[in-house]
Amino acid sequence: MRYRQLLGKISVGDLQHDADTATLRRSLGPGAIVALGIGAIIGTGIFVITGLAAAQHAGPAIVVSFAIAGTASAFAGLCYAELSSMVPVAGSAYAYSYATLGEFAAWFIGWNLVLEYMFSAATIAVGWSRYFVRLLDYLHVAALPAALTTSPFAVGVDGASLSYVGNFVNLPAVVVSLAITAICYIGIRQSAAFNAVVVVVKVGIIVLVIVCGSFYVNVSNWTPFLPPNTGAFGSFGWSGVLRASGIIFFAYIGFDAVSTAAQEAKNPTRDMPIGILGSLAVCAVLYILMAAVLTGLVPYPMLNDGAPVEVAVRSQPGLKWLTGFVIAGALTGLTSAMLVLMIAQARIFMAMARHGLLPPSFASIHPRFRTPRVATMVTGIVVAAVSWLFPIGLLGELVSIGTLVAFIFVCIGVLVLRRTRPTLSRPFRVPAIWAIAPLAIGTCGVMIAFLPWNTWLRLIVWTALGAAVYFSYGYRHSALKARGGRADDLAPSGVEEDS
Repeated sequence: MRYRQLLGKISVGDLQHDADTATLRRSLGPGAIVALGIGAIIGTGIFVITGLAAAQHAGPAIVVSFAIAGTASAFAGLCYAELSSMVPVAGSAYAYSYATLGEFAAWFIGWNLVLEYMFSAATIAVGWSRYFVRLLDYLHVAALPAALTTSPFAVGVDGASLSYVGNFVNLPAVVVSLAITAICYIGIRQSAAFNAVVVVVKVGIIVLVIVCGSFYVNVSNWTPFLPPNTGAFGSFGWSGVLRASGIIFFAYIGFDAVSTAAQEAKNPTRDMPIGILGSLAVCAVLYILMAAVLTGLVPYPMLNDGAPVEVAVRSQPGLKWLTGFVIAGALTGLTSAMLVLMIAQARIFMAMARHGLLPPSFASIHPRFRTPRVATMVTGIVVAAVSWLFPIGLLGELVSIGTLVAFIFVCIGVLVLRRTRPTLSRPFRVPAIWAIAPLAIGTCGVMIAFLPWNTWLRLIVWTALGAAVYFSYGYRHSALKARGGRADDLAPSGVEEDS
């Protein structure tokens, strides 16, 4: 085996050349990019996962879990902002890892980003389905049978096995997945415009719930703020708070999806840091406030429901008028989150195909819409299939661990480039990088450690599958291998790495 290829890096100059010569359409300004970030972040996390994590792990201390996860996201977001301003390419953490840690590490991260973006979109589709059923109930429309709105499989009591529960298909999840695929296929400008409208609607409804709900908060529901541990690790107490932080980290996923749109930004070196950090800050505040209000409206065990916001609002007679707004906000919020994540996944596939690690068809650009057509269609089909089959809890944990691993590699990559390429132009620089990046790595590592053991097992299986794909295709077709595994060979003439 040629270890030189596994450790070989693509030059930063080559990635910059990729950005400059891309055939994607540059049509996104800073407002659209911030909206993309908010659109991706606010979704299942606030409308579904928040209630489940509070009811099963942290109780009212879920606000502490959100603060921990938000802090880790802020540290990682700073590192993303530096790299995205330096190398504004569609590959996000995959491309950054290729430039700093080598080809196999890049493949590993790209494969984990499938967990983040594609499985996250599938998780959101399942959450969308639950709120759609609530909408039918609210409108007194004959509901679809459970066999057509619920996953055919459920996680067993051991937390690791799957069992067939007799349902056929989660039809609403499949339909919304395919509908969003069609929007993504048409074009980034149309997708961004649709997302901007949806973001305004869902943020407005979230603010409405927070403001109106705050008048009905019963502070006794916050006592005890930190429920005592039940005797099982991760079931309340501080171990529950930390486990919940790892699970609800899913709620912050999306700010990094902004970086995958770098090649479609009008001024990426300025707009990418604004989009990443701006969207993260707005959503962190909304999350903490919403978590406090929800646990104040009802006793936290009542939030163990697929639509916890709707449950909390409906519990208060004076807030029942908000029920329809909450359902509408959830559906629009989940729709925009799916949209951005599917856009991101398609562009990750495109970047990997350009480097030979996936079939070249994944890099095919539609001649009219200027979107990665094959990558978009594959993304949509897989999201629809996964949302058809699997329950939301299993998907959420998988997404969290895959994302945390990717964030750790991005932070390591920033440190590597600071050491190996100190003179590179950095339009945005992380302040106190030698403190911030290690803090990000440590915080993400702690949250990974507190995730359930079966989530680790599934990550190992997923990684083994990815290694099999890499060595059977990517290793043999790599553009780096064709050039002898030398990064210098990949830098086109006229492109300087150092400023």
